[in-house]
Amino acid sequence: MKIDVLVAEIGSTTTVVNAFNNINSPDPVFLGQGQAPTSVLEGDVRIGLNSAIDDLAENLNAQSIEYTEMIATSSAAGGLKMTVHGLVYDMTARAAKEAALGAGAIIHQVTAGKLRRTDLKKIEEIHPNIILLAGGVDYGERDTAIYNAELLAGLNLPIPLIYAGNVENQEEIKLIFEGTNYKLYIVDNVYPKIDELNVEPTRKVIQDAFEEHIIHAPGMEHVRDLVNGPIIPTPGAVMESSKLLYEKIGDVMVLDVGGATTDLHSVTKGSEEVERILVSPEPLAKRTVEGDLGVFVNMPNIVKQIGKEILEKELGLNIDNIMQTYKAIPKNPDEVKFVERLTKEAVLRAVERHAGKIRNVYGPSGRSSLAEGKDLSEVRYIVGTGGALTRLPNRVSIIESIAKNNHTGLLLFPTAEAEILIDNHYIMASLGVLSKVHKDAAFKLMCDSLEIDEKYFLKGEEDVS
Repeated sequence: MKIDVLVAEIGSTTTVVNAFNNINSPDPVFLGQGQAPTSVLEGDVRIGLNSAIDDLAENLNAQSIEYTEMIATSSAAGGLKMTVHGLVYDMTARAAKEAALGAGAIIHQVTAGKLRRTDLKKIEEIHPNIILLAGGVDYGERDTAIYNAELLAGLNLPIPLIYAGNVENQEEIKLIFEGTNYKLYIVDNVYPKIDELNVEPTRKVIQDAFEEHIIHAPGMEHVRDLVNGPIIPTPGAVMESSKLLYEKIGDVMVLDVGGATTDLHSVTKGSEEVERILVSPEPLAKRTVEGDLGVFVNMPNIVKQIGKEILEKELGLNIDNIMQTYKAIPKNPDEVKFVERLTKEAVLRAVERHAGKIRNVYGPSGRSSLAEGKDLSEVRYIVGTGGALTRLPNRVSIIESIAKNNHTGLLLFPTAEAEILIDNHYIMASLGVLSKVHKDAAFKLMCDSLEIDEKYFLKGEEDVS
């Protein structure tokens, strides 16, 4: 069987391939999916990829698969591990962190101010894939970033290093890293002025650097024998899908509840009213990762957060028995009920941590209001993806509980008017990387998966400005 595009999602444990045909026509088609265990730890990613393609052939009743293009997302080999170093935690360090998260990174260290010996020791222990160095607004403080650059140069690691700080330091930075093992990237400042974020240029370079680096990672050296298009981090691919939806249909939030983490992506400017009282700027596209909110690997954490006794009373189940027998995918009504409650908790806690809030302060002139964090009140569409929110029977009511959980009215949550959409084909990550080479097809396929009519939006009947 001939396939136009295969998209491989190379995960830490499972490799999935999604097949698409008619990719250059007005009506691209999602044909089906194959999967197999990831084989990076066996020393060759091709074993798992070829097995997933064989599984796809079997699912499509085909003897073999021939493809024109293969593109990929990857969270294998530890994903995209990064360390981030800025000047002031609430300013340049936070801006750099936002850039890294939005690109799909797993951040293992964030420092602010001058690096210490203990920080350098930790960087060596982490073995990051990429280091991001920032610091100082343009034409502002210079010395801290230069000091940190000199210390990092002393580590002489054979990895990409991205400088996204004060523009005045760029030539000095080039000299510092000249002759080192680092591959240096110079990017526009992530925080060029007070209260101004500029994270997108850095996000793009992070993904470019990841693609260049990942093909040299152990077990991934031969990935280019099969993959002949872009390779980006899997969470970054979901962000690409989120940004495409924002461009086409308006303010959006994407929830991805997994076995180990819950990722939340939002692309929204928020309301003008909140923007006027916002304490510090937020990026248009924001991603947060909650490493304690997974419904399988981190199941005990969520049970503890809710309270086992409360859960047993609420569900009428013996929680210890359920936890002993549950193996990643619910197999009976009791397990479904249990996982749905864990998923609801993961969704509510993740939104609570991602969203901003209104804070009342009191001074000589009386009470005034300030806003902190990301304003989600203008979100028009909430998308559920990931295993839990694409497969559980009550996935829509779980997402509906978000607006109902804003008891004080001071949390900057989406409202009850936000429309809920489900990634029924579970292909948001694949379509994110697909959008980099076939944007129109990716949007059409996304609309099919979300069960919305793309023609309505393409006619311009919706204002997405």
